[in-house]
Amino acid sequence: MTADDEGVRCMLMRGGTSKGAYFLASDLPADPVERDDLLLRALGSPDPRQIDGIGGAHPLTSKVAVVSPSADPSADLDYLFLQVAVDEPVVSAAQNCGNLLAGVGPFAVERGLVTPGREHTEVRIRLLNSGGAATASFPTPGGRVGYRGGTAISGVPGTAAAVVLGFEDTAGSATGGLLPTGREVDVIDGVEVTCVDNGMPVVVAAAEDLGITGYEPHEELAADEKLRERVQSLRLQAGRLMGLGDVTGRPVPKTTLVAPPRDGGALCTRTFIPLRPHAAIGVLGAVSVVTAALLENGVARRYARLPAGSRVDVEHPTGHLQVEVELDLSTSPPTALRAANVRTARKLFDGTLYPRP
Repeated sequence: MTADDEGVRCMLMRGGTSKGAYFLASDLPADPVERDDLLLRALGSPDPRQIDGIGGAHPLTSKVAVVSPSADPSADLDYLFLQVAVDEPVVSAAQNCGNLLAGVGPFAVERGLVTPGREHTEVRIRLLNSGGAATASFPTPGGRVGYRGGTAISGVPGTAAAVVLGFEDTAGSATGGLLPTGREVDVIDGVEVTCVDNGMPVVVAAAEDLGITGYEPHEELAADEKLRERVQSLRLQAGRLMGLGDVTGRPVPKTTLVAPPRDGGALCTRTFIPLRPHAAIGVLGAVSVVTAALLENGVARRYARLPAGSRVDVEHPTGHLQVEVELDLSTSPPTALRAANVRTARKLFDGTLYPRP
């Protein structure tokens, strides 16, 4: 009997502003080719509606978290993030996902990988995509995961329990350096950009330089084919400059267009993943964008209204995301010291998933 016949154990969770299928590594094929084939069939790709799988027909809801006890004695868990393309037969491990990360600790407790504390649990998670690490802290009243709480995050209705994420070793997650090109500003297609990798490779450009205000709804941006072509040209050239090679079929680098804040935040953003406008902004993408805003000569610095402390409020199409980023600007290149933010997560269902044959 195969997984097609017997099914595979799976938990669907919302992590931050994303939704994904969480698996124990031991419940999936060990061979990456077989694993990816199973995941494509499980989520229903390639198909624009993912009608024959559990994918949500959008990059933010076509994600997978693979979790296991850590092989590193300094960590509790290993977490591999896999982005499953919606309308292509592609599964990518080229990036981290800070949103699904919010669900990793609770999932591990649910599966018995971690012994919960009586009121609160803290786990150290190794991020296999980049080699970095993160610490997740979340409530476990009575030794069970507590999903109910009063924390609201933009892009998610209602409130839930807070999951505090602290990131380590985020610089150069995919490129090997905080500033992969070695410069704070590069010029691509006549447009000044800042290429930064502090947990997520991102190309930051001014919205006005691409002919938009930066305040458009993401649906309006999705309908702008000319803008899509310009974003693609920027990220393809930036990918090579950042040492990523040909990124035509890869989800990174992301592109974020920035504008002055207009809702009390520090910076207004519009992000593309990689060409589809994001309804919000990813956690680690926001860390990289804020990093760009802290650079004295970076493109984003011109538009940012930075607060006195390390917590920066990033505006996006559906609200705000607050992240904390600390850099040592006295070094060359700057040194990433720490990054953190608050997310929420919720278990949606737990059961047996039957992949498409």
